[in-house]
Amino acid sequence: MVQRVSTVAFEGIEARTVDVQVQVAPGLPAFTIVGLADKAVSEARERVRSALIASGLALPARRITVNLAPADLPKEGSHYDLPIALGLMAAIGAIPADALSNVTVLGELGLDGSIAPVAGVLPSAIAASAREESLICPAACGSEAAWASPDLEIIAASSLIQLANHFKGSQVLSRPQPKVHRHGPAMLDLRDIKGQESAKRALEIAAAGGHHLLMIGSPGSGKSMLAARLPSILPPLSPAELLEVSMVASVAGELEGGALTDRRPFRAPHHSASMAALTGGGMRARPGEISLAHNGVLFLDELPEFDPRVLDSLRQPLENGEVAVSRANHRVTYPARFMLIAAMNPCRCGSAYEPGFSCKRGRIDRCTADYQSRISGPLLDRIDLRIEVPAVSAADLILPPPAEGSAEVAVRVTAARDLQRERFAAMGLPQIRTNAEAPAAALEDIARPDKQGLALLRDAAETMKLSARGYHRVLRVARTLADLDGADAVGRLHIAEALSYRVLAEDLRRAA
Repeated sequence: MVQRVSTVAFEGIEARTVDVQVQVAPGLPAFTIVGLADKAVSEARERVRSALIASGLALPARRITVNLAPADLPKEGSHYDLPIALGLMAAIGAIPADALSNVTVLGELGLDGSIAPVAGVLPSAIAASAREESLICPAACGSEAAWASPDLEIIAASSLIQLANHFKGSQVLSRPQPKVHRHGPAMLDLRDIKGQESAKRALEIAAAGGHHLLMIGSPGSGKSMLAARLPSILPPLSPAELLEVSMVASVAGELEGGALTDRRPFRAPHHSASMAALTGGGMRARPGEISLAHNGVLFLDELPEFDPRVLDSLRQPLENGEVAVSRANHRVTYPARFMLIAAMNPCRCGSAYEPGFSCKRGRIDRCTADYQSRISGPLLDRIDLRIEVPAVSAADLILPPPAEGSAEVAVRVTAARDLQRERFAAMGLPQIRTNAEAPAAALEDIARPDKQGLALLRDAAETMKLSARGYHRVLRVARTLADLDGADAVGRLHIAEALSYRVLAEDLRRAA
């Protein structure tokens, strides 16, 4: 007789059903696992054997075969331990055989029979709810699974003995409750930054429309401070966004204690990060920094110090909002709709914009061009806002803190985002949430400038030699400026300000 247990294999954030088939048959004692299993799954034999012994059970001296179907789907990870152990327990009569029908199981076993937390419980719970099955998972992940559906039956146990007692009826495990990660009061506020009013304005525009931003300035001018305070003006995640972000974090194993948070992600990888670390990959094709920043912010400090090939790998995700990780045996796709906030010095010396500075490396324009040429033109063309962040003078630092802080700016940003969401929903595009995501076809309806603005845009496009992508990005930024002003139509002033954020970009593109 073959005992069957359902579990999952992950393809991106999708949980595919895997049928664990356990057979205990006469023959020489052996324990074999087949079905394209990786090293972690193959080692489950020893963990399962030790966990059963620690729980007071001994494997029979017979031939044990475990098949993970479908056999051509790669099986990776330690979450196959628990379904294999429960299948064996049902096969030898330690638990009722019908207890595992219509149940999805995942969990890692310790040698003492304890059940350790695993990654990917939230996508597994959502998939089990869609199939109208119940879920057995580690106790540490129960709160995470509870977010999938209020009707999903969840058994969250901390050991094999608890599960055996639950099936026998001697110990009933209650359903875990969803848990929210509580953050303390925000310590970073725009009020901490003195001066830099134009940079704060650009930061507000970027937050309101989900636009990408590049800040260029001397060391110590406040670029990193500005970027670190961007999360304080972003609106909280909507329920749909929260689910998307949490599923990526769950697959990556970055949900602390199974608790979800409505705070937008803020990822700031070091400039030594590899392509696999940034875009995703490795042996198990895990999500990278751009996917972990989905619906949030990816901050790249010292942008030219990144490997040029790593930076150019961002081109497609910036355009499509997703990244495909291809391997010889499988291909997975992760969401990657993020705001890119980048900061860089004008040159390697860092002081090219200071009056009277003489570069020891030669001509200042050559030093600047050599450094900025590390960023390719196609990547720069995808960044909506480029600003210069001048050094702050001592006179600015002596002044009292500004009256307007993050709370006041966040109100305007939230109002602008609400306008955008309602506008796209009325157009039949509920999947579009910000102006930065607006398709080019929709810009004809939502961002068509008035007569004066159209004339200015036409002249500027010819003078600045804007690409088609650059032309549409100017319209998206202008639409965001109109939303911040509460205007229905895009005017000449909105077009002029949007173009002003593109002038520096064209200078950089020519240098590249």
